[in-house]
Amino acid sequence: MWGVIREMVRAGTTLLLTTQYLEEADKLANGIVVIDHGKAIARGTADQLKSQIGGERVELVIASHMDLMRARETLAYFAVGEVLVDEHTRMVTAPVAQGNGVLTEVLRAMDTNSIATLDVGMRRPTLDDVFLALTGRTAEQAETADTDLKESA
Repeated sequence: MWGVIREMVRAGTTLLLTTQYLEEADKLANGIVVIDHGKAIARGTADQLKSQIGGERVELVIASHMDLMRARETLAYFAVGEVLVDEHTRMVTAPVAQGNGVLTEVLRAMDTNSIATLDVGMRRPTLDDVFLALTGRTAEQAETADTDLKESA
């Protein structure tokens, strides 16, 4: 179906697609309107909406639980927002403004502080991240709430 939609748009057809699957919207839509409780709360391209919530995030998986707090403190130096720590997965995540160049600096700082990493990456926000930032809940939670509301009516 995605191929058919892409071909129609490529041929000049204007299509209105409603979906709760934000990955689908990200791949198919030229313009997106986020609707919450029947009201348009944001609009733009996928890239415009993603940039509204703050660019890339550095994600590090730390080798040892013992180093998690030191990794958090080290990453905080580069962060433009809250540094999140998931103790179960040993993942430390932080929003950054400097783009891909900051990744090398973060890795050097981890090495300088003798903090071993198992995995490292830069991640752009997804439309799911955008929806969560705009509404305070995930698209799945919103869909469940809407279904519950319709069933109780």
